[in-house]
Amino acid sequence: MKKRVFNLIIVDESGSMSCIERQTVSGLNETLQTIRQVQKENPEQEHLATVIFFSSSEVRTLYNAVPAEKAEDISAKDFTPNSCTPLYDAIGNGITNLRCHVAPEDSVLVTIITDGEENASKEYDHAAVHTLIKNMQKQDWVFTFIGANIDVDRTSKGLGINFCMKFEQSDEGTRAMFAKERKSRSIFFSKLSRFMCEEDDEPCSISKIAEKDGYFNA
Repeated sequence: MKKRVFNLIIVDESGSMSCIERQTVSGLNETLQTIRQVQKENPEQEHLATVIFFSSSEVRTLYNAVPAEKAEDISAKDFTPNSCTPLYDAIGNGITNLRCHVAPEDSVLVTIITDGEENASKEYDHAAVHTLIKNMQKQDWVFTFIGANIDVDRTSKGLGINFCMKFEQSDEGTRAMFAKERKSRSIFFSKLSRFMCEEDDEPCSISKIAEKDGYFNA
């Protein structure tokens, strides 16, 4: 039986992202390509993709737990930066909507990308999101946080997220960030295929792999 792996990608679409709009679309497409490639290279895994864009105008789902091969590249018209940054609402809604698809034996990798602080959420506050993240980590969900123009370490740790990366909000910095994330994602799921848990000789969960090797250490 295949191991189902959910890739949840939550991306800031607030107005300040307009200066790296083209690079974000390109980087996301390369990430989707990586997920499709990971599926081909690890046939014992079944990868599904969810992509969420968020601004104070709307928290919207572009793909909702679709098979990797159906997560096609996005176009420039799919990503239109505007308004403010409801970071907590995006995370809260993303987790809540996805978990109805996830079974106990499944794995989930959540990637959050933002270029600014929370400033517009109405449904979720910091405490609620922190609690939600900690609860899902107990169910083999791994969270990564990628940010620019903020204290990434403080923000990620405040949310209960152990794996984080900061990037420079420039053409070069954004390209480098997506390149590192793609490499980490590919290596991470290759390890999921190869590694066996010493305790029970069963395939390692992604949370155990993350604890052992980190995520952005590739």
